[in-house]
Amino acid sequence: MKRSEFIANRLREVLLNGYWIANTNYKEQLLSITWQQAVHQIADLNTIAALTYHINYYLAGLLNVFKGGLLEIKDQYSFDLPPIQSETDWKKLVEEFLVNSASFANEVAQMRDEKLDQVFIDEKYGTYLRNVEGVIEHSYYHLGQLVLIKKLIFAAGK
Repeated sequence: MKRSEFIANRLREVLLNGYWIANTNYKEQLLSITWQQAVHQIADLNTIAALTYHINYYLAGLLNVFKGGLLEIKDQYSFDLPPIQSETDWKKLVEEFLVNSASFANEVAQMRDEKLDQVFIDEKYGTYLRNVEGVIEHSYYHLGQLVLIKKLIFAAGK
C-alpha cells in the first residue's frame, strides 16, 4: 500500500467510517443528532455545529489547494458558522462535511508519495504530509470534544 493510501485510510477512519482509535467517527456522531442538539450551547463550549463547521472549513480550504487553487482560509474565520435555524440547515452542513471528507481522503489517496514530501504552498506551512497529518490530529481532537458535548446534551435531556 502506498503511503498516501495509508494516510487516506486514516482520514476515513476519523471522518467517515472508522472505529479503531476513537471507537467512533464524525459521520456516526453527526448523523445521530438533531439540529437543535447541534446548536445547543453548553456553558462556554463550542456547539457541535460550530465544531463541524470548523473542521469542514479546513477540509474545504485544503481541498481547494489540492485541486490547484489558492490557500484562502484564515484561522480567524474558522468558527464563523452561518446560523443553523432548521433541520435543513443542519443537514446541509453535515452533507457538505461528508462530501468534503470523502473528497479530501480521495485526493490524499491519489497523491504521489513524492508529493507528500513537497512544501505545502510556503515553507512556513511544512509539507503536504505535515498538513494532512495535522488534519487527522486536529479532527481527533475536536471529535473528542464533540462526543463529550453530545453526552452533556443528552444528560441534560435535550
